[in-house]
Amino acid sequence: MPETQSLPINPLRRYVRPGLLPTIFCMGCGGGTVLNAFCRAVDELSIDPHDMVMVTGIGCSSWIPSPYFLADTLHTTHGRAIAFATGVRMMSPDRKVVVIAGDGDLSGIGGNHLIHAARRNIGLTVIMVNNSIYGMTGGQVAPTTPEGVTTTTTPHGNIEPPFDVSSLVAAAGASYVARWTTYQVVDLVKSFKEALAHPGFAFVEVVAQCTTSYGKAVGKKNAADFLQDYKARSVRVAKAATMAPEQLDGKIVVGTLKNVVKPEYSARLRAQVAGLCSPSRA
Repeated sequence: MPETQSLPINPLRRYVRPGLLPTIFCMGCGGGTVLNAFCRAVDELSIDPHDMVMVTGIGCSSWIPSPYFLADTLHTTHGRAIAFATGVRMMSPDRKVVVIAGDGDLSGIGGNHLIHAARRNIGLTVIMVNNSIYGMTGGQVAPTTPEGVTTTTTPHGNIEPPFDVSSLVAAAGASYVARWTTYQVVDLVKSFKEALAHPGFAFVEVVAQCTTSYGKAVGKKNAADFLQDYKARSVRVAKAATMAPEQLDGKIVVGTLKNVVKPEYSARLRAQVAGLCSPSRA
């Protein structure tokens, strides 16, 4: 009887805490794709996870950094991830501080923290996994839920217009903003790399499938249904600039929406403090 050959271990597994694979994400959930893409970006940039601090709040997407990604992690209260991450950035300027959380967490209860961190251009990498619903807690309407969608809290259809969170963050002052779906995996990895290397507030929105709660709400049964839809509705930034607003209705504009360099908040604050404490001011 021939010997059974063992399969090679995926090199990205070293970024995941031992004993936690397979994940507990629902079948077809976009969270696994985001975790994979993030690990690949960290690996390609040769970032040592010991030099990182991951921060998150509450929700399905919060499982990506906590417990799965193998780095120091703060698993905080709902909506407060960016507030905690700001404190880490102030006190540990040499470490890369990354927030991965959901659309409800970051743009709902955490919305004020999000826009003010963007306004200050704090050196954080923020990845918002947008599944258009509060998936973990029963399928309630979220700030990103499209109009007309029936959820557990909008049984007659959602009448609220959804947030365009990426445009909101760009207008608030973030220096790097990008949006992709889980269909554009190669672009997503590239964007994660750009965000991780960016010196200011970097925000990446990932439109990702929720096959359980949101899938039930919009009649999509599996990940393939979502990915085919993302493929059909995605419009690159350059093409979108040539289209009329009515032509973009229902589309997902993907790509890098903003990429500028400007002074980063924590560095400015430390320089100010150093100047106040200098002997010449004594």
